[in-house]
Amino acid sequence: MESHKRLHLKTFLMIGIMVLAGPLGNVLLGKGMKTIGPVTATSPADVLHLLARVLTTGYIWMGIASLLTFFLAYMLVLSWADYSFVQPSSAFSYVVVATLSVVLLGEVVSPLRWLGIAIICLGVFVVGRTRPSTTENR
Repeated sequence: MESHKRLHLKTFLMIGIMVLAGPLGNVLLGKGMKTIGPVTATSPADVLHLLARVLTTGYIWMGIASLLTFFLAYMLVLSWADYSFVQPSSAFSYVVVATLSVVLLGEVVSPLRWLGIAIICLGVFVVGRTRPSTTENR
């Protein structure tokens, strides 16, 4: 019973990291690319110049680090829990995406979109009422 609780806790902790790190990484990449500006690469020299700008942008590196954190958490949680549980649970990231878009990118999220996100989260809550793993001794 104790090992099941520990599995349950670490599964939800990793899903929480996934839900935060994935959207944060994508938003940071978006912010980094907005600081670079519109991309027009018509020659190999333009591509090299763009690559140099991308590789020297802090937001891009923070986004990459966040996405690597997401990927690591995702791999770990998939080794502990069923994919049919993990994937729907990660849908809570829609709330994080919308919130970070408002806070970090200055975007406007319409009430209808917030309603859609709430409906998705309600569905995730229903899915979350199932056991996170059918595999014993992990």
